Amino acid sequence: MNHADNKPEIGLDPENWDDFKTLGHQLIDDMVEYLKNIGDGPAWQPIPQEVKEEFQKAVPHQPANIFEIYDEFKKNIMPYHGGNIHPAYYAWVQGTGTPMGAFADLLAGIMNANVTIGDQSAMYVDKQVINWCKQLMNYPAEGSGMLVSGGSIANITALIVARNTVIANCKTKGVYVAEGKLTAYCSSETHNCVNKAAEVIGIGSEQLRKIPVNENFEIDVDALEASLRDDKTNGLVPFCIIGNAGTVNTGAIDPLDKLLAIARNENIWLHIDGAFGALAKLVPAYSEKLKAIEQADSVAFDLHKWMYMQYEVGCVLFKDAATHRAAFANAVNYLTAHDRGIAGGPETLSNYGMELSRGFKALKVWMSLKEHGVDKYAAMIAQNIDQAFYLGEQVKQHPELELLAAVNMNVACYRYNPGNLDNDQLNILNKELLMRMQERGIAVPSNTLQHGKYAIRAAITNHRTRRMHLDQMVAATIEIGRELIKEHEAKLFKFDFLTSK
Repeated sequence: MNHADNKPEIGLDPENWDDFKTLGHQLIDDMVEYLKNIGDGPAWQPIPQEVKEEFQKAVPHQPANIFEIYDEFKKNIMPYHGGNIHPAYYAWVQGTGTPMGAFADLLAGIMNANVTIGDQSAMYVDKQVINWCKQLMNYPAEGSGMLVSGGSIANITALIVARNTVIANCKTKGVYVAEGKLTAYCSSETHNCVNKAAEVIGIGSEQLRKIPVNENFEIDVDALEASLRDDKTNGLVPFCIIGNAGTVNTGAIDPLDKLLAIARNENIWLHIDGAFGALAKLVPAYSEKLKAIEQADSVAFDLHKWMYMQYEVGCVLFKDAATHRAAFANAVNYLTAHDRGIAGGPETLSNYGMELSRGFKALKVWMSLKEHGVDKYAAMIAQNIDQAFYLGEQVKQHPELELLAAVNMNVACYRYNPGNLDNDQLNILNKELLMRMQERGIAVPSNTLQHGKYAIRAAITNHRTRRMHLDQMVAATIEIGRELIKEHEAKLFKFDFLTSK
């Protein structure tokens, strides 16, 4: 007999389930109180060096007490979250999450479902959520879609399908089968993930044409048509146009109806990157402007952005399910379907995407939509849009503030401008102002550059934000701006670039 046969068998379940239950109750109590009072604390706070050093320690080899582990979490991890659960967070475009969404992730973790294969409830929930997403975008019921980690993978997935559909045999023979270099088209305001998608699908970022934008930061349609003509004349092969339903910098919406007409005339694919803005389609005031989404070949959007759900869950939809499936399906013997048993469930989702292992991300969508209903989400999105317009008006009312782009959806970009500094000086001043506002935990907008001007950028996809939070940010902008000018004048900081004119 092998000596190993005499060893006791071990597992990873708690040795004391009562202790585990006690910890679970404490955890839920603590987190409910934390979220209930989230607005009372700072919007963000820097991580102390001694805490960072804790994360440099070597991997543990022996078990630790579960209560001590939780205490360490509360001390070193929870206080230093990214800020997007706070009502004064407007950086980048990040959703807030909800308590029910957190519960859904807990339940999904308990089930630990691999939602790509098998006759299991999670597969049916996933299919139902995709059907709901098609209804949100008014896509045909016979269309197709996938839940993915977010907009980056959604856009890559869409461009893979576009490439393989427009270029016959591209799936098996690669991009080399095309009669010329493949080219895709988007505006210069398009998110960088589309640039990465061009690299990943093999056409290269140089073949992604960045078309100039007009004064409203929308794609210049005439310049697009000229680029298409030039490329075809030079033997290149246009295969896809990417339209923006809400650019990351300003929230601009490209003229999607015109892009649709061009795509149909050129017989190429139209994809919509609607990472957050596509969901404004639920708001009556924006439904017509975004109606062309219904006719696009594909659309990408994130439920963890403007549907306020926990990370991570994005979606990509396709009008033609057959082209979607053809781009990814492969027959392998270990995925053979059966008439009954666990292999008798829905078709494996690996036939519609890259992953063969994927968590139960659909559960938080399913539970959240059941909890609130689509109408409330539409009202929340409309409220965020109203808040952005309100912020824009507040900026206009203060002579020391400058609105850098017209508000057209949920993004407002502005800067502190006392009127006696050049653009380079203003850029440095506003960068320092933004960092101080964040470090003091007052509010967390992000930044961008607009025509060379450093902008304080507030993108409101936050269900906890109220107008008073925006008022506080405006007041803090003026206060810190004046503080910086005084510090320069008193030579407390070496701001040689801040010389008055």
